[in-house]
Amino acid sequence: MKRHLFFVGGWLSLAVGAIGAFVPLLPTVPLVILAAFCFARSSPKLEGWLLNHPAFGHHIIAWRENGAISRKGKIAASIAFAFSIVLAILFAPWPWMMAPIIAAAVGGSWIWTRPEG
Repeated sequence: MKRHLFFVGGWLSLAVGAIGAFVPLLPTVPLVILAAFCFARSSPKLEGWLLNHPAFGHHIIAWRENGAISRKGKIAASIAFAFSIVLAILFAPWPWMMAPIIAAAVGGSWIWTRPEG
């Protein structure tokens, strides 16, 4: 039963991560890392596929080995945060406009304190 839950969790994480490639403030790489975690406990074949994936494999391995996020990833996250803040300022009423600003401050500060890999 546990293996099946991890399998479903891996696919859900991968699906939401794919959506995150197009939606600001929805992280792609952390969800792919979560999918790899789930697949490691349910499907070694799918875990291997993610570890060897040309776009995500390096990020997963760097995170597993050192808890590292690449400089490119940090910059991309910062740009996505900035875009979300601009959208919130333009379209969200007070106090809802503060949600992406706070999320960007918290998430961005955490991301920039991780080692680079």
